Amino acid sequence: MLEALLASVHTIFPDSATYFIPASAVVSIIFAVWLWGRVSAVRVAPATHTRSENGREYLLEEEQRGEDEVVQKAADLQDAIAEGANSFLFTEYKYMAVFMVGFSAVIFVLLSSEDGFALKFHTDESGVSRAPAIYNGGFSTVSFLLGGSTSILSGWLGMRIATYANARTALEARKGIAAAFSVAFRSGAVMGFLLAGNGLLVLYLTILVYRRIFGEDWAGLYEAIAGYGLGGSSIALFGRVGGGIYTKAADVGADLVGKVEKDIPEDDPRNPAVIADNVGDNVGDIAGMGSDLFGSFAESTCAALVISSVSTLGSEHIYTAMSYPLLISATGIVCCLLTTFLATDIKPARLVSEIEASLKLQLIVSTVLATPAVFAITYCALPATFSGIFTEDPSRLVRNWHVFFCVATGLWGGLIIGLFTEYFTSNRYQPVQDVAEACKTGAATNIIFGLALGYKSAIIPCIVIATAIYISFSLAHMYGIACAALGMLTTLATGLAIDAYGPISDNAGGIAEMAAMGDDIRERTDALDAAGNTTAAIGKGFAIGSAALVSLALFGAYVTQAGITVKDSSILDPEVFAGLLVGAMLPYWFSAMTMKSVGKAALAMVEEVRRQFNTIQGLMDGTARPDYRQCVEISTQASLSEMIPPGALVSGVQMAVSMSNTGGAWDNAKKYVEAGASEHARSMGGKGSDVHKAAVVGDTVGDPLKDTSGPSLNILIKLMAVESLVFAPFFKAHTANGLIFQYFN
Repeated sequence: MLEALLASVHTIFPDSATYFIPASAVVSIIFAVWLWGRVSAVRVAPATHTRSENGREYLLEEEQRGEDEVVQKAADLQDAIAEGANSFLFTEYKYMAVFMVGFSAVIFVLLSSEDGFALKFHTDESGVSRAPAIYNGGFSTVSFLLGGSTSILSGWLGMRIATYANARTALEARKGIAAAFSVAFRSGAVMGFLLAGNGLLVLYLTILVYRRIFGEDWAGLYEAIAGYGLGGSSIALFGRVGGGIYTKAADVGADLVGKVEKDIPEDDPRNPAVIADNVGDNVGDIAGMGSDLFGSFAESTCAALVISSVSTLGSEHIYTAMSYPLLISATGIVCCLLTTFLATDIKPARLVSEIEASLKLQLIVSTVLATPAVFAITYCALPATFSGIFTEDPSRLVRNWHVFFCVATGLWGGLIIGLFTEYFTSNRYQPVQDVAEACKTGAATNIIFGLALGYKSAIIPCIVIATAIYISFSLAHMYGIACAALGMLTTLATGLAIDAYGPISDNAGGIAEMAAMGDDIRERTDALDAAGNTTAAIGKGFAIGSAALVSLALFGAYVTQAGITVKDSSILDPEVFAGLLVGAMLPYWFSAMTMKSVGKAALAMVEEVRRQFNTIQGLMDGTARPDYRQCVEISTQASLSEMIPPGALVSGVQMAVSMSNTGGAWDNAKKYVEAGASEHARSMGGKGSDVHKAAVVGDTVGDPLKDTSGPSLNILIKLMAVESLVFAPFFKAHTANGLIFQYFN
């Protein structure tokens, strides 16, 4: 009965049903534009009255000093931050453009040389007309350029909405938590849905065009598509490293001199590095994260497409089934869109205690909604059984419900990683409170407790990832792992929304402080920002977890393309074991370079901030204006010069999780002491106390861990894997024994 029903479903579910993919992508973009319009309704202009949430007029501290002046100051600060972010990104993108042109030439030459630059199609043993290698080289290059360009666009659009919303969030905080929360979350959702929609639409249209060019050679078609993921990750690495160095150089410099040496508040307008610090939040945490998660989406999709193209799904030209990875992403967009209304309209956070719960509810509800939707799309899009997935036993059947469990494992695994990340980084829970308590005995014990927390926090995510790998591999080999990675990224739009919410709230707090809006407004923005630190850590947890699955899926696709068997890759093989050790070393080397880069840039920033405090008369009194532009220039030059050198799976995941959570815990421990929201927190003395200074030192140490080295590692993991996949035909044709080991055999 069930089999007959499924057969009828497949009959009425023709290839035209794949139009659901571009339809959902377009809806995603339209929804993002609509949200942008709602954010635009908040005017950054002087108004005659300010009303609270119950409609009554009231006066706050800043109104007594003249509301018009405060609003104009907020607008000026927003413009300054946007100008700095634009300037940095355009300079960075010039470097990226040079890289993309040069690397495109490498891709084209190496891949086209596989068959000696032949120009004609040829027929293989099975009678299928195969495209020459120059087609793979040329269209892999086009895919690479499209992926890189889409990644750049994703980062830039995210930065634009973030710098557009920061002052609006600060101004809405005058009305209460709910108004400010809605603006910050809607702005984050604009980035999430723009990125998800653009990435999916460009990939779908590229496949559509390539189908006409490659004809019946679907293996060649999807092999060329793999360049899309390579382009996304290449740009993401530059964005994460460059943006991370920029933001942490400014942040560390501002904190060390401002808070520790001069004992002035965070984001105090007297601090010369404060504008650079706020610019850094956008170029690192917004543009960098956008490019990072776009890369994960592109790579996991490409890995699944490459693996399935050599199965019966590809050989029998079942286009709807081949489009299954894109259908999963399209389904996720619809589920995330429905979930967004929960936070913006149905049940927005109205109290400080509701902020984190509201953001966490987004992840839970979107996951719950996506599960039955994925089940339905799996049964409709995939045939009941198909084969060719298991390389060691091509005749072994894979059932469509096997694939559903693979996706569901990744989907729920991502939620579990997110919830455990929240537990270890939120100041509502014991681990961060223990780190704050350790500050009573100085910075050293704070650092010890923070490191211990980070190491411990890596346990559960690694177990979850290992479980997802085991289940997915057992059910559907490497295709299953790729689908698990896609499952973890099904709620990509929601994950990006809550991640971008954090830097927007952080910027809003800075603008509230610099525009002298008053302590009551700053307390509200600090509450939003504290939740944002946790959501940023959750976002990094998703990125790291998906990176582990994506890199393994890419390795599976590489094995498929290069014709490697399990026997060829045994850990007992000396060449494999030697490569394993080198791969495990690379994350440590990479982290050392990125952390040293932040240190060198921060030294220059500290010296400049000290110089201005010592030489500009009236700066500490607030009667003179600091030279913000010089600090912005230092961060820009340092990040661009230091991001070039740092341009492994085994140890990278654990290090990335530990670094991200350690830094997040130190940051929220500092905010826990500053806020004094509980009796325990008030007993520590608050801002300016020795406990607070110890917490600031821990936060300073954690800054490069959570915002530069940690987030960059997951991109390194993926980038190495996708490079192997894209260049697999070249390796197979020219370096059968490996680039290095061939000289020893």
